[in-house]
Amino acid sequence: MTTEPHPLSQYPHRRKNILTGEWVMVSPHRTGRPWQGEISLPESDRRLAYDPQCYLCPGNTRAGGHVNPHYESTYVFTNDFSALAEDAPAYKESGGGLFNARTERGICRVVNFSPRHDLTLAEMKERDIEKVIAVWQEEYGALGAKPHINYVQIFENKGAMMGNSNPHPHGQIWAQENIPGEPAKELRQFAAYYKRKKRSLLADYLKAELEAGERVVYENASFAVVVPYWAVWPFETLLISKRRVGDIVRFTPEESKDFANALSVLTVKYDNVFKTSFPYSAGMHQAPTDGKKHPEWHFHMHFYPPLLRSARVRKFMVGYEMLAEPQRDVTPEWSAKMLRELPGVHYKAGS
Repeated sequence: MTTEPHPLSQYPHRRKNILTGEWVMVSPHRTGRPWQGEISLPESDRRLAYDPQCYLCPGNTRAGGHVNPHYESTYVFTNDFSALAEDAPAYKESGGGLFNARTERGICRVVNFSPRHDLTLAEMKERDIEKVIAVWQEEYGALGAKPHINYVQIFENKGAMMGNSNPHPHGQIWAQENIPGEPAKELRQFAAYYKRKKRSLLADYLKAELEAGERVVYENASFAVVVPYWAVWPFETLLISKRRVGDIVRFTPEESKDFANALSVLTVKYDNVFKTSFPYSAGMHQAPTDGKKHPEWHFHMHFYPPLLRSARVRKFMVGYEMLAEPQRDVTPEWSAKMLRELPGVHYKAGS
């Protein structure tokens, strides 16, 4: 593992995101500037195991009027207020090329990770995370098999800071007609690299990261977690399968167990950064379900946490980031070292 400081660790520079072709500005010399912003302690994240007011808890009535069963494990249902609709009528608007729009059919599902209101992935046992993974696999397979569904996006918004309106541990699945913008960018990059090299872009990238070591946070037999070279968010990570596989349906039983282990270790480390339930938006990028072969695709999962200096001080995408390109101060190497050295036991375990 590299022990010397990165050669660009003190100088402003740009790094290229090989998954999108876009660039990020890194300004590590700014970390020495005086900080006059908010520094705050974490709020209590102690919650009841069952909340009678929570519309996701077992047996409770949801906001849409449906009653949850008394589920005892992972529970999935169609979102009562879906962003997509299967029965949207086909319609296009062109406006001479200036006003382009079209209806988008799709399905939105909600996945309750646990009947326990107070458990996030970081606090769940690995065997229970495996049950969540099994549901993800079933949903990806079933939704992706529908003829009008060409992409299935599995994701989680954790914490009010990331727009999560209900603290009950849950994620979402949006399945739609078209391949959305971010995976479409990656598909172009993957396909171009595969055409040139006849190899997976992420396989070559992961091999280089494991050899360098300085941005590796954790690895097991089947997966590795790295802070990507081009990371934008302070503690952004990328979870990559060591085997080139397009989606979770193709995981072996051993890979599913290792995936649960990697998710557990990473989310525990996140919570341990500021000793709080660490907010993030996370999601898997899997092969499109458009009926085509995608030998170029390589399974990976993005984690985008906003926290910067404390449990409540976040990085904002403003000014230069909105008008020019993303920018960060601390280097990915610094973030990876901090995450790597954090304990793998949750900070609440001893309390």
